[in-house]
Amino acid sequence: MIKDKKDYSILVIEDNPGDLILIEDYLEEQIMTPHITQVKNFAAAKLLLDHKEIYDVILLDLSLPDKSGEALITEINALCPVCPVIVLTGYTDIAFSIKSLSMGMADYLLKEDITATSLYKSILYNIERKKTVAELEESEKRYSNLFHLSPQPMWVFDPETYRFIQVNEAAIKLYGYSKAAFLAMTIMDIRPEEERQKMKDALKKNGKRIEDVITGRFIHSKKSGELMDVEIYSSPITLNDKIYRSVIAIDVTEKVLFEQNMTRAIIKTQEDERYEIGGELHDNVCQILATSQLSLGMLKKSVPAEALPFHEQTMEYISMASKEIRNLSHRLAPAFFKDSTLAEAFEMLLHSFNTENKYEISLFFDEAAKKYRLAQDIQLNLYRILQEQLRNIFKYANATHIEVDVILHNNDLKMRVLDNGVGFDMHAVKEGIGLANMKRRAELFSGKLIVNSSPGNGCETVLEIPLQEITEHEILNGNIHKT
Repeated sequence: MIKDKKDYSILVIEDNPGDLILIEDYLEEQIMTPHITQVKNFAAAKLLLDHKEIYDVILLDLSLPDKSGEALITEINALCPVCPVIVLTGYTDIAFSIKSLSMGMADYLLKEDITATSLYKSILYNIERKKTVAELEESEKRYSNLFHLSPQPMWVFDPETYRFIQVNEAAIKLYGYSKAAFLAMTIMDIRPEEERQKMKDALKKNGKRIEDVITGRFIHSKKSGELMDVEIYSSPITLNDKIYRSVIAIDVTEKVLFEQNMTRAIIKTQEDERYEIGGELHDNVCQILATSQLSLGMLKKSVPAEALPFHEQTMEYISMASKEIRNLSHRLAPAFFKDSTLAEAFEMLLHSFNTENKYEISLFFDEAAKKYRLAQDIQLNLYRILQEQLRNIFKYANATHIEVDVILHNNDLKMRVLDNGVGFDMHAVKEGIGLANMKRRAELFSGKLIVNSSPGNGCETVLEIPLQEITEHEILNGNIHKT
């Protein structure tokens, strides 16, 4: 038989000499060199354990001269909480054996039933189990420290009821709720009404498997009512044999504001440049062409008869060039920068887009939307989004019919662009620069861009901008008002 060559330090607390010899024989039969310390009463064991002597396992007789039963178990547990204790007794009290296990004993063995193999297996199993339990407790302690001491707001919630299960100090400080208040709430209570369905959809879409990690940017509400942008990172966690979800929430309000200001600056620079080019084309190049056309007209009488067709053709080409340049300048510098309305600017854009009458185009601009006068930067971004989508239709859609609807509904301005083109698979096509720019322009005003398409079913692009949010923001800056 091959003996275990590991070093085991074993404390045997036994007052019966015969039982002690038997235990030693059993241990030496299975273990090459067991390091056995023997004591005959509780007082001697206490002396060793008080001096922090470390043992791999303790073998304990429940009937000692100076202490026995439950009192003995309680004292030994208090002296050595990290060491597995195996009870060896001659009593066949099943009820008490079960109770001793509930009090923290690792195992309960009857002396008359012990063999070398059964004792060795019990020792081996309980040493390993104690290590596992200790590692688990250490892991839970590290998690607890990481959770509660984290500078980032964190919480754990039940994905079935949405209720908070745990919340750390950083979350309490950021959101303004007490711990007791948090634990009486659900994760929907820290979201504006319009964001709650978005969160449910994210859980439904991305949390189907327990191992799924959910990430995304959401809007949360503090106790004070202040709104903030947060980036969420959520993953499953098991506590007390139940699966919950842990969440880290990072406040990115300042980051989003910085990104929006950067985007505004970039867009303004681009628009200034476009407007300058459009103005130069309209006021300079068109004037040069007009002067050239006038000069050619003055030369008409001196042109030989055989050259007149070329003269007329040249005049026609100059007229066509002037018309194209005016259309181009209007697209670069939309008319509503001056005297026209947004609806008129849309009509001009659609007309210039459809000069060859390739498309059947319908434009619906409801009266409420016409009466609501927006700041120029908002109008310009609506114009550019429509312009970009028309460009996409021209390049990819192979459409014949285009619908553009602009309506005001429930304080939201909605622009819908629909075509009957070839469509595309939204999961197979990567988001291009044009679509990204459209979404970025929408987000500048707390809006969103929704694209719906499938092969053979055309494409629908819907822009939604909450006017109430814009109005409150722009009124402060004197840029927007209702008529």
